[in-house]
Amino acid sequence: MQARVKPHSQFPAIYQVTLEDGAQRLATKNLTPGRNVYGERLIRHEGIEYRVWDPFRSKLAAAILKNLKTVPIKPSHKVLYLGAASGTTASHVSDIVGEKGHVYCVEFASRSIRELVNNVCAFRLNMSPILEDARFPGRYAIFISGKVDDVYCDIAQPEQAKVLADNTDLFLKESGWIMLAVKAQSIDVTKEPSEIYRREVKVLKNRGFRMEEIVHLEPYDKAHAMIVAQI
Repeated sequence: MQARVKPHSQFPAIYQVTLEDGAQRLATKNLTPGRNVYGERLIRHEGIEYRVWDPFRSKLAAAILKNLKTVPIKPSHKVLYLGAASGTTASHVSDIVGEKGHVYCVEFASRSIRELVNNVCAFRLNMSPILEDARFPGRYAIFISGKVDDVYCDIAQPEQAKVLADNTDLFLKESGWIMLAVKAQSIDVTKEPSEIYRREVKVLKNRGFRMEEIVHLEPYDKAHAMIVAQI
């Protein structure tokens, strides 16, 4: 039996794959056919190539598999991605927004951004790598054209919600959405993760966000949660 692909029942430009052994996976349509980013499997179905999306490597995929109800990132959207690292999840976001969308990738680690540029952005015209610290959004405002539809944040900083909110003040359009992957142990290893999540939610509420949902990412990521909210 060949692998089969069908559109996700809820989210545009995200797909569900049934592998040869019957296993279910997520996938995105490959914007750069023939190239993968992090060793993910490429599948052709009815003349179109898809990239299998690994939830153990991507918190966004993990959140979807943990029954996240809202994925605000859609085709043609402009997305500010804080903490893009070497581009694993950012490349799938690039697939989702497609050629008419754009992903602004902020990353502070020089080694990660080198991999992002050489392996991903060099082949994807809808991605812009920005070597900067997400705590100082004014430094890279010149590189971002207009307001973005969504801000996705996955940074290993103590004040994750504050950093995200500071960026939305500058870059997020009215009624725009945020996705925050909270890394509890990057904030405070002495506190219970649930306490950390509550604290980050409180920061976002105080900055004017309306909480949509929060999803815990175990077993894919320990002590992580995905928060979705709207300004």
